[in-house]
Amino acid sequence: MLTGAGDNEDAAVLCFPPGKCLIQTVDFFTPVVNDPFRFGQIAAANSLSDVYAMGGEPYSVMNIVCFPARCMDLGILKEILRGGLSKVQEAGAVLAGGHSVDDQEVKYGLSVSGIVDPDAFASNRGLRPGDVLVLTKPVGTGILATAVKANAPGSPEFEQRLWEVASRLNAVPGEVIRRFGLKAATDVTGFGLGGHALEMSKASGLSIELDVRHIPVLESVAELAAQGFVPAGSHANRKHFSNMVEQGEGVEQGHLDIVFDAQTSGGLLLAVPPGLLEDVCADLAEGGDLAAQVGRVLDEPTGTGRLKLR
Repeated sequence: MLTGAGDNEDAAVLCFPPGKCLIQTVDFFTPVVNDPFRFGQIAAANSLSDVYAMGGEPYSVMNIVCFPARCMDLGILKEILRGGLSKVQEAGAVLAGGHSVDDQEVKYGLSVSGIVDPDAFASNRGLRPGDVLVLTKPVGTGILATAVKANAPGSPEFEQRLWEVASRLNAVPGEVIRRFGLKAATDVTGFGLGGHALEMSKASGLSIELDVRHIPVLESVAELAAQGFVPAGSHANRKHFSNMVEQGEGVEQGHLDIVFDAQTSGGLLLAVPPGLLEDVCADLAEGGDLAAQVGRVLDEPTGTGRLKLR
C-alpha cells in the first residue's frame, strides 16, 4: 500500500500484481452472536469467502460499519473491528481503510478485493456431467443463530458451535481450487446449500442431485428446526426455489429446512471431476476441512436450474 488510512487519505493506493485479475465483493450484516469480537470474525470470514470461492486470494479490504455511537459503548465497536482485523490478517490481506455510519442497528462487514489468475478461476457456470459435489463445512448456522437470538435453552453452546464453524476461513478450499484447477465452486451463504447449488445448476445448464443423508449437519440443528427455530430467510429460500426442486421418496420437511437453511459464512461447494476426487478430499482433510461428498452433477440439461433431492 503506497498510501492510505495511516496518512488520513480518503482513498488508498495499492500496487497491483502483474498478470492477475481483480475479484471484487462486498458483504455485511447484523450480529449473529452476542460476543462482539466473534461477530467481527464471522462477518469478516463471510466477506472473504466469495474470493476463496473463485479460487482467488484476498488482497485488500475495507471495513463497512454501522453503529449507534451515541447510545452504545464504543468499546463494543472496537471489539468488532478487532475481530474483523484478526481474520483479515489471517487471510494475509491489507486493511486499506473503510467507512462508518451512525445507525440505530449494528452492522459490519468488508468490501474485499482479491486477485486470481485470468485463466484459472472457478465460477457457477463451470459444472460438468459426472462432477462430484464436495462440501467443506457442515450446514445449520442459520438455525443455530435463530436459536441464539431467541435465547433458547442451550444458547451458549449453540453460539460456540456457530462461531467455531462460521469464523473459519475458506482458505484451504480456495487453495484446493487453485491447485487442482477446479472450474466450478460456490460458497454456501444466504440462499442455503440448495439455493446456491441451484445457482450453479442454472448457470451451467445442468441438473444437480443432492443426497440429504450425506449432508453434514451441525449438532442440535435437526432438533432445533423441529422446534421451529428456522429463520425467515430459510422459509423464503424454500418458497423461491420450490418449482426447481424435485423431492424424492424419504425426503421430509426437516431435510428441506436444512437444505435451504440460510447460512452465515458457510463452506464451499466444490465440483470435482471423479479422477481428482481422492486427491482433493485428502488435501481438504489434511488442511482441517470437511470433504463431504453430498451429490453429483447429472447429464441432464436444464434452462432454469433443477435440483433433485434423494
